[in-house]
Amino acid sequence: MSENYIVSARKYRPASFSTVVGQQALTHTLKTAIANQKLAHAYLFCGPRGVGKTTCARIFAKAINCEHLTADGEPCNECESCKAFNEQRSYNIVELDAASNNSVDDIRTIVEQVRIPPQVGRYRVFIIDEVHMLTTSAFNAFLKTLEEPPEYAIFILATTEKQKIIPTILSRCQIYDFARIKVPDIVEQLKYICTDRGVTAEVAALNVIAQKADGAMRDALSIFDQVSASCEGNITYQGAIDNLNVLDHDYYFRLDEAFLKSDIPAALLIYKEIRERGFDSQFFINGLAQHFRDLMVASNPQTVVLLEMNDEVSQRFIQQAQKFAPAYFYRVMDLCNYCDLNYRDASNKQFLVELTLIKICQLLTGPMPPAGGDQPGVKKMQAAPQATAAPQAAQAPTAAPHAQAPAAPAASAPAPAASTSTPIAPAPAPTVAQGPAVQPRPQTNTAPASGIKVPSIYINNPARAAEQAAAQQATAAKKAPAAPTFSENKPIDPEQFAQAWRNYPKTHPQDIIVTNAMNRAVPTLVSGTHYKMMSANEGEEGFVKNRLTDILTYLRTELQNSTITLEIELDKTIKTQKIMTEREIVNDILSRRPEFSDFIKEFQLTLS
Repeated sequence: MSENYIVSARKYRPASFSTVVGQQALTHTLKTAIANQKLAHAYLFCGPRGVGKTTCARIFAKAINCEHLTADGEPCNECESCKAFNEQRSYNIVELDAASNNSVDDIRTIVEQVRIPPQVGRYRVFIIDEVHMLTTSAFNAFLKTLEEPPEYAIFILATTEKQKIIPTILSRCQIYDFARIKVPDIVEQLKYICTDRGVTAEVAALNVIAQKADGAMRDALSIFDQVSASCEGNITYQGAIDNLNVLDHDYYFRLDEAFLKSDIPAALLIYKEIRERGFDSQFFINGLAQHFRDLMVASNPQTVVLLEMNDEVSQRFIQQAQKFAPAYFYRVMDLCNYCDLNYRDASNKQFLVELTLIKICQLLTGPMPPAGGDQPGVKKMQAAPQATAAPQAAQAPTAAPHAQAPAAPAASAPAPAASTSTPIAPAPAPTVAQGPAVQPRPQTNTAPASGIKVPSIYINNPARAAEQAAAQQATAAKKAPAAPTFSENKPIDPEQFAQAWRNYPKTHPQDIIVTNAMNRAVPTLVSGTHYKMMSANEGEEGFVKNRLTDILTYLRTELQNSTITLEIELDKTIKTQKIMTEREIVNDILSRRPEFSDFIKEFQLTLS
């Protein structure tokens, strides 16, 4: 009779700290605490599922009761306490699943068992799994016992959602955060299991299983058993991706080549092939975004460590990433994200994905298409030669009869291929004797006939930085108020100054706080043309100071004196009118005119 099959997640469950995968720092801390006899009365193990929280709790409970610990702090598995634990007959370890036993009565049962001292060993360990599932009443019933248990009682709480545990519980525990297990660590453990079970496996296949597990060792072992059964003891990369419904990297690398060539038909045919294999379109677009994220991190030696895959696949990503500019990765990820956000609401989901692929194909042949809406880039590339010819004719009107002659051959010339990676340049204007040669105008920021300015953004275009700098300087020049200068500064009459001061709020009614401050009082003259304004509070002072440049420019222009200066000083003794809400206004009226309440009741008035 053959031996009963045991799933890998149970058969290879760690029995010692040294066999726990991916938690070396945490297990070292626990072993050190045991060796030095510095044990807390309550621990909280938190982290993602399948990373070893409950397993470490059991090993810890076994180790603190072991009579002959090894030199490296591991349980001996030879003493009576260790044997009882291994045979699941130890009374020193009590486990409670709080997911199904989360009431006050269940906690009271635990509290009653805490009173019973251990018969063998030194400690009784109470492991409460999924502790965040306890009700608030159960937590409160547990507080006193958790804070002051008997010296032989130790509590180990395990949870995947630490944020759901009340603060009074957290403050009573030593908290240990378990990390997600890295892909290389999972792959190494799977290699060991393959050797032990007599299974052959390709490293690439084990890498797919590790990535599918998303940092959970238990999930990786379950997936491994599934793939191993399907592949009949010979796990191949193709068998793994077929069994797990994983989209092969080759599809995305083929799409990369189509994008580099701006080959829209090829990209759409690859997408059709993916759909015919049964993959969901949203799954595909998310995979494409992840693919370009991996290319982005592979393009920089400092971030290449973020690739969670084997060396062979990593090298392929590094080589492929050199074919693109960094800005290209950001734009493709933005387009994929836009597609994903609008996928659920799209009436034609296939069209939305195809449109995204078309936009990605256009990124290297012209202006970057926007994530949504119209695509001005396509229209501009077609209209650019014609838009350039018109200014040339306007600059040299005498050359018009000669310029019309070569127009027919140019029109009949074949259009350049859409897959070219360089911007289309207009043909140079013909040279005429009547005037100087007309240079072709650059195609950046060419305005279509409607008068709307189309932005031109090219990847790896060195002229782009100069355009942006010039635009920023022009905008700053428009916003900055020009400082008035006068050949002779006129003397300032107090009445004229007061009039100009009161006129500023009338021309800037949108600045309500500044307007109220300026209407309250006119600044006093300190000396010469230096004035001082008293502000009622710090908020008002800040708003006036922010507008000080505009105020001074206005006053100097109106009074034709460029030497006027203004100082803002805080004076908290100034009483300002309180700004009341609608309810406070009504209450104020009722306090002074009680009969107003009858008016409100008669007409059934309410505040909206």
